[in-house]
Amino acid sequence: MTPIAQTFYGELEDEAANTRKMLEALPDASFGWQPHEKSMTLGKLAAHVAEAHEWIADTVNTDGFDFATFEYKAPTVSNGKELLALFDKNLQKAKDALNGVKADDIWMRDWVMKTGDEIHMQMSKIQCLRGMCFNHIYHHRAQLSVYLRLLDQPVPGMYGPSKDEELAMSATQGATA
Repeated sequence: MTPIAQTFYGELEDEAANTRKMLEALPDASFGWQPHEKSMTLGKLAAHVAEAHEWIADTVNTDGFDFATFEYKAPTVSNGKELLALFDKNLQKAKDALNGVKADDIWMRDWVMKTGDEIHMQMSKIQCLRGMCFNHIYHHRAQLSVYLRLLDQPVPGMYGPSKDEELAMSATQGATA
């Protein structure tokens, strides 16, 4: 694995642990819930987060994406067990792809999103991985935390304890004092 791929691999592992905590916190009974009619349901948004990990492998292993030749079918999950299975499968694909990178020059190659001859985006693979993959996952993962808050469910901390975790720790410490 090359140095740049190693850096991305380390970030992927760290952030995947946070993403897993978020996905595990989602209540099965609320998978059909949505905060607004224009919003995705909890289950669809969670599946999108799990699915987006496969994009990492697609970015590494291909030179782009053509909507004219790709038949997209959004993944559907009905519970946490199915969601985590989808996440684990796509996370492994991402890890395998990063492990397979043998030279750093791959990251400066162009990656193109298009429909036939119409180009929607063209950028380096490193820019695609950062912006279209990693940042995209973090953005939607944050939306899941808002969904949890609106459902009055505990929100797991991502970069330290959440307020819910702090309150739980305080209650535990107060009970043992």
